[in-house]
Amino acid sequence: MEYTVKSGSPEKQRIGCVVAAVFASRKLSPSAKILDEISGGVISNLVRRGEIEGEIGQSLLLHDLENTLCDRVLLIGCGKEKKISTKKFRQINQNMVKRLESSGATEIASYLTEIAVKRRCITWKISQSIEAIDECLYQFNQLKSEQKPPRRPLRKFIFSVSGRGQLADGEIAVRNAMAVSTGISLSKDLSNLPGNICTPTYLAKQAMTLQEQYPGVKTSVLDEAEMEELGMGALLAVSRGSREPGKLITVEYMGGDKDQAPIVLVGKGVTFDSGGISLKPGATMDEMKYDMCGAASVLGTIAACAELQTPMNIVAIVPSVENMPGGIAIKPGDIVTSMSGKTIEILNTDAEGRLILCDALTYAAKYEPDVVIDVATLTGACVVALGAHAAGLMGNHNPLINELLHAGQSSGDRCWQLPLWEDYQEQLESNFADIANIGGKGAGTVTAACFLAHFTKRYHWAHLDIAGVAWISGKQKGATGRPVGLLMQYILDRLKVIEPAS
Repeated sequence: MEYTVKSGSPEKQRIGCVVAAVFASRKLSPSAKILDEISGGVISNLVRRGEIEGEIGQSLLLHDLENTLCDRVLLIGCGKEKKISTKKFRQINQNMVKRLESSGATEIASYLTEIAVKRRCITWKISQSIEAIDECLYQFNQLKSEQKPPRRPLRKFIFSVSGRGQLADGEIAVRNAMAVSTGISLSKDLSNLPGNICTPTYLAKQAMTLQEQYPGVKTSVLDEAEMEELGMGALLAVSRGSREPGKLITVEYMGGDKDQAPIVLVGKGVTFDSGGISLKPGATMDEMKYDMCGAASVLGTIAACAELQTPMNIVAIVPSVENMPGGIAIKPGDIVTSMSGKTIEILNTDAEGRLILCDALTYAAKYEPDVVIDVATLTGACVVALGAHAAGLMGNHNPLINELLHAGQSSGDRCWQLPLWEDYQEQLESNFADIANIGGKGAGTVTAACFLAHFTKRYHWAHLDIAGVAWISGKQKGATGRPVGLLMQYILDRLKVIEPAS
């Protein structure tokens, strides 16, 4: 898809379709008013007759509107003018796309950027529009034997800005948003692949392609023998039950100064999670291919940073395994030794993500990081607590926590802070080892993060539990690409490449 920005009046756009907003109570947006006046009141007459009321979900497509240069005008209902949130703004853009796909138009001039969203600037609206459009158009059909492309696919969107003074900022917003969408699409593609294709070895090969695709990216992969030499007993304990060998994948993007401490992103990469000996129920077990969405999201973030040539050092570390039952798989009651030297009593083999993450978090210290952010589909308890709306957020450094919360609000890819109090550590006590890998029924999301906190004392760290937001179940099953948007907004805020929302 091609995206660009342009200033100019809607009736002068020589293009396949001009899109304008109509608000609830039949109120026309500024561009809709211009089109109405130039056409002699055609739009207002249609609105008065009830052809469109302005409610969200409504649309009206007009052909050959008098005194305009465009082939079509699409009116999109936007609801109450003063109550348009981030979610509603994205929904409005997606409603536009769904209607346009059957319109025959291929090039679009969108004036939905003139919609007022509280405390959001034009660059934010352009970025959100692009991400919403790409999300709506995304399809994963690589494995289908027959693919039917649209008759006339959408090719180009032009976003309206109010004057030439906004063109430069608009182009920056387009560039940033297209890079974020690239990262989200990569994350979705990797996550949606089945476990028989996307194995730890496959994930490592895909990480190697980033090195080939982008200058400044360096990928390295440790095999099980090399991890054993480093003492990664927790990670290797999970991998032991599978015929698929585990990998520790590291992707370095060094766009900043040599002496700049990197942001390290650690992504859980369990390419299929059966639960191991503590076997999961069979229903919806197919969705456990999504237990590597953390890995997919940090690789997507690296790709977006490389696409933008971001002047910052970013490192992605992906511990990748399959968690399977087998003759030599770990058992409840086993004790393993992590890379840090801490011993861990395995009380449940389905709490495997924290075992591979703890060794990766210890390994991350070698980079002397500025901050470390781990991303993991870690606990079902997080789904119970927060549902599908926000990722769980915990950590040991309040400024980092606040920056991630702000980035989530700005990007619409939200997270919510949960406590990481010392009180919860008691639940992880073990009679036989330094620490147990689960803390009982209560506060499962918190105790999982408390476990990880034992391995992050040497740096500033935040943990994102994305179990509720990484994929959608049901008929529209599929990966969401979250939290690539959140992570990229955090990075862009750090760089001040685009102005953060006030």
